[in-house]
Formats: sequence, C-alpha cells, structure tokens
Amino acid sequence: MTVLRKLGAYTPARVGLARTGVSVGTTAQLEFQLDHALARDAVHARLDVAGLLAGVERLGLQSVALRSAVDAGPGERQTYLRRPDLGRQLGASSAEILPRNSPPPDLVFVIADGLSALAVERHAVPLLAAILGVIDSGWNLGPVCVVSQGRVAVGDELGERLGARAVVMLIGERPGLSAADSLGVYLTWEPRVGRTDAERNCISNVREEGLGYREAARQIVGILEAARRMQVTGVALGSGDGMALLQS
Repeated sequence: MTVLRKLGAYTPARVGLARTGVSVGTTAQLEFQLDHALARDAVHARLDVAGLLAGVERLGLQSVALRSAVDAGPGERQTYLRRPDLGRQLGASSAEILPRNSPPPDLVFVIADGLSALAVERHAVPLLAAILGVIDSGWNLGPVCVVSQGRVAVGDELGERLGARAVVMLIGERPGLSAADSLGVYLTWEPRVGRTDAERNCISNVREEGLGYREAARQIVGILEAARRMQVTGVALGSGDGMALLQS
C-alpha cells in the first residue's frame, strides 16, 4: 500500500486509496462523486460557438460555424449521444454555406465539441495558436470549421468538400474520472467520406496537466510534414519510411 500511495504523487489516477473496513474512505468517495459529476457535465455541456469563433479570428484566421446532421432543438444532445452516425455527417444547411476557396486549401482545422465541450473551450484556441507558431508557412490554410454536435468523421466530409489535402480535427475526448477536459487531435491525409480510424493519426490528452500545447503542436506539425512527404496518415505512416520521418 505504501508503494501505491507513492505512485499517487505521479498520477491523478485512483491508486493506493485509503480504506475504512471494506470501503474506501469518505474523502476518496466524495472526490469520486465530484469527478463523476464533472464528467457528466462535460458530456452534456453546450459548446460556446461564438466564443470559439472570436478566439479563432483573433489568431487572424477565417472561421465558419457549422452543424452536424443532428437536428437543432432542446433534445439535440441526447440525439447526438444516441445517434453517432448523425454526428459524423455534415448538416444539409451547413453544406450549403461552406465556403469554397480557390485554390483549394492544403490544410483545414476542424473544431468539434465531441464528448467534452469543456475541453474544446479551454484548449482548442491555445493549441491552434501553438500550431501556428511552428507550422511551415508553405501550408495554405482553409477556414477553421467549428462544428456543433460533431464527431471525428465529420472532418472527412468537410475535407472532401473543401478539397483539402489534410484535416486536423480538434475534439473533446470522452471524459474520464480524473480528467473531464482532455482534447483529442485527429490528423487525416486526403480526407474523404469512408476513411477509417486506421487511416488517421491521433494525439490524446492535450491539456495543461497532460500533453502541453507546445509539445502537442510539435507532434502535430511533425505528423503533417511526414504525411505530406509520404502522402498517407495512420497505420501506413507508422511503418517503414513513415516511421523514420516521424522520428527524425
């Protein structure tokens, strides 16, 4: 037990909890209940789209507010949670207002609430700022798409419609009982409807207590550069010459 309690200094995970008889102590139980409530709140929170758009535009980037195929209304979040397929599709009205850039962009950033609007509101804009600070100026950037009730695969449709060579999706991860605000990043080369998870790369747990913005930005740009040279992302990039590029 002493060893487990020492591990508690290095992780927010619940290890080495003190017990009272066959149960955990009152303090640990109350902390568990609080973290469970925070996780539930994060899943059901509504995304502050206006705040995100303002933050993106302060970075000097064009932005556009979009929605997935989940119908807007009082029960939209329940529909989103019960119908993952709708969150993977762009809504018809959003498809109509999607800007068309000429020439098509090399890279499009997509920000979606996913399963934690809290994570997106806290970390998406600071991470985007960190990426802009290190990315090659040779990338032609498209509009930053802020998608309400979106899941990872909606970025594939957006990238295909915009003719982008790559999409970087910033999305709220499923909350855990030690972190309700983890941001996930998914990178897909030549995005199109039907791409599988094996064809994209993921960077997880972006937040101040996890993977910091600067290191996450460095990893994201490294994957993008390797993808541009190899013309792939996902499993294909993580083998052979692609792995050598990522490690260089």
